[in-house]
Amino acid sequence: MDVIKKAIVDWLREILIGGIISNLSGMFDSVNEKVGEAIVEVGKSPSAWNSSIFNMVQNLSETVMIPIAGVILAFVMTLELIQLVTDRNNLHDIDTWMFFKWSFKTAAHRDEHLEHRHGDF
Repeated sequence: MDVIKKAIVDWLREILIGGIISNLSGMFDSVNEKVGEAIVEVGKSPSAWNSSIFNMVQNLSETVMIPIAGVILAFVMTLELIQLVTDRNNLHDIDTWMFFKWSFKTAAHRDEHLEHRHGDF
């Protein structure tokens, strides 16, 4: 009787182990296939992934965002120049270094703006 019971248990064990291994190997194959598909999608450039959306965002960036950024930078630089002049008692106590400082700041911000615009970041 023990021999029959042991044979049935071994047979069930082999069936369960075989089923689990075949299911897991199929699952790993499926996961590997999905990862491969994801790698292909992630590896695409923005223009290759969806060119119409990329062109729309690029067009908006060049025609809307850049002029707005230019206006904001011009406003900030003008405000800073006004503050430099008024801090020195309305040009009574003025040094030329502050205009050089302002010119340098303006040029540095302009160069930074151009680097971001043309992608040389």
